[in-house]
Amino acid sequence: MSQEYQDNIGLVDTGVAELVSIVEDFFGYDGRTAYVFTSDHGMTNWGSHGAGLPSETLTPLVAWGAGIQKAVGVTAPQQYDDGYLQDWNLEHLRRVDVSQADIAPLMASLIGVPFPVNSVGVLPLPYLNNTDLFKAESMYTNAIQILEQFKIKMAQKKETTLSFLFTPYQKLTESKQTEFILKARMLIQLEKFDDAISLCQSLISHSLEGLVYYHTYDRFFLGCSVVLGFVGWTSYVVLVILKTHANLIRHPSLLNKMPCRTLEKLCMCVTVVITGFLLIQRSPVTYYIYCLLPVPVWYSVLKESGILMDLIQSAPSLPLWKCFGYFVLVAFGIELLVVSFFHRAILTVGLAVLSLWPFLSGLFGKAKFRSVSWFLACLFLAFFPLMPVVGREPNIHLVTCAGLLAVFTSVCYLWSSRQRTPLHLGDRQQFITQMLHVAVCAYMPSFTHSSLQQKQGLPLFNQIISWITLGSSMLVPLLSSTRLFHRLLSIFLSFTATYLLLSTGSEALFLPVLSWLMFVWINIEQEAMLAQGVSVREELSIIDFSANIDIAKIRQLKLDDIRRSYFFVFFIITAFFGTGNIASINSFDPASVYCFLTVFNPFIMGGLMMWKVLIPFIIVMCTFETIQVVTQLSSRSLFLIVLVISDLMALHFFFLVQDYGSWLDIGTSISHYVIVMSMTIFLMLLSVVTHILTSKRLILWRKPKLHFP
Repeated sequence: MSQEYQDNIGLVDTGVAELVSIVEDFFGYDGRTAYVFTSDHGMTNWGSHGAGLPSETLTPLVAWGAGIQKAVGVTAPQQYDDGYLQDWNLEHLRRVDVSQADIAPLMASLIGVPFPVNSVGVLPLPYLNNTDLFKAESMYTNAIQILEQFKIKMAQKKETTLSFLFTPYQKLTESKQTEFILKARMLIQLEKFDDAISLCQSLISHSLEGLVYYHTYDRFFLGCSVVLGFVGWTSYVVLVILKTHANLIRHPSLLNKMPCRTLEKLCMCVTVVITGFLLIQRSPVTYYIYCLLPVPVWYSVLKESGILMDLIQSAPSLPLWKCFGYFVLVAFGIELLVVSFFHRAILTVGLAVLSLWPFLSGLFGKAKFRSVSWFLACLFLAFFPLMPVVGREPNIHLVTCAGLLAVFTSVCYLWSSRQRTPLHLGDRQQFITQMLHVAVCAYMPSFTHSSLQQKQGLPLFNQIISWITLGSSMLVPLLSSTRLFHRLLSIFLSFTATYLLLSTGSEALFLPVLSWLMFVWINIEQEAMLAQGVSVREELSIIDFSANIDIAKIRQLKLDDIRRSYFFVFFIITAFFGTGNIASINSFDPASVYCFLTVFNPFIMGGLMMWKVLIPFIIVMCTFETIQVVTQLSSRSLFLIVLVISDLMALHFFFLVQDYGSWLDIGTSISHYVIVMSMTIFLMLLSVVTHILTSKRLILWRKPKLHFP
């Protein structure tokens, strides 16, 4: 523990002592005052909100005074793994952990007032120093109070559910409720207080379970509606892709075979039945959305059923083992993406598998150097998901190394491509300026942190350079040539400078390695197109982003395009989970923004960290934009495939959403679902930004035109 932490603890102790002294003095030290001391949860060692560690989720609870049991000594070791008993030298005293909700009934019992009406806390008896009769009566009152909540919830659900569909909670039927109450009352009268307390605790447990049961009573019904909507929507998107790109013999749909618009009438009948059912049950408005949305979706699917018939009829041309192999491959790929949200190390497995792609697909024989580069880049990137994300110590020297690596690789590329794509004077000057800028930004965090450690504050020059770098990161690439690799290199250098200023350790190396893999991906995709016999438009070195739209050359989807879309989704997820996760964003290190400001400002700090998270996304998105140009495929087609992948992942995460556990567990499960649900919209918006970054150019000055007399 730091000296500052100990000083703060001492300050709190002094404040508590003064408050107790004032209260005791006011009441004449009558010994009838009870004190309950608690607080909010802890924070990280570096001052952020905290994630899921015990030191960041546990809250202190200390009680003393009138009616409070004194500390009880123990000799046997206590089963706690967090180490706090040892840290505070309290192994000899009994530790009693309770839920935060239990503090409310504890305070109510101490001052002799009714338990809060909506409290779900359970009275912690070990804290009370009173008679067994008082404890039994208090626990009985606690049980009746929670049971009343259960009865009200049951009555509300019974009132809004058709009688033949209502299923009561079996552990607490009306007869069992009466039995519990009468038996508990009898045990108290017979002075069997321990048995009465045990029975009341059992009643409380059943009541709390019953509250959850009725609270989630409609979950299965609504879940089925949501799943129907998901499956229908995903099926419709797949049919749209097949309709647009598959060369299938068109068959009439079921709609055309049904007389008198039978399908529309059937859908209308289903809508009326669902609406009537929800009206009778007086369901909320949201229920109508969940239950009625699948109807038009499945209507659209059935309208295009002819495409499905075409697909079924063409299936015999594919061997059964190949169909099964494709299914297993797709299922494995989707599951790998889902599991990576919970265990980042799975991305390492995925990158290791992807590194073998050129060798398994036969590309190695046609492009040995690029295949080896792909293999090495995947393996280097695979190290990052294995590194810790929360609680790591800053290592500013790695930031400097990352900047030097970015400059070195840029120089190597420009030198190797000088013959194929010679640079104009203006472009050469811009690249030299950008590389020098990256070198300065690589040194800036070290200079800033050294100044702060010496208690000299944030140098104004460093702050000005940092904010100018941030503000110009989107504009500088627009000044470079729109030739493919020249523009991508300018984007890489511009965003690397900002990323270095926001880095404190090994994550600074992530962007150069990711960019290396993205550059190799572009090159190897062209080789894959040539291997498939698809003519590419021109050499990569002379492709110009500003002239990349050629509707006549847009081709149909091929099976390999599904692989490209999957790679894109995989790299997008790697861009996020490669260096962090949900908890790391919540518990970001404030040292990451010290080059910009040192005074706490949550909005500016949060904005800077969000920008740091977005930079790898932009790099991947620019690469995908380039691959669309190289492979002559429309962005709409590829995004439809991405939509199918994200919908399949979202359906999986829907079943993993939880409403129990710590706030981190609940928030993380919801965040995963929301992230995947909004992925396609986010990527489409990001594609607009990257399209501007890659294809537009700003010309600050023009040569004056010569006029002849």
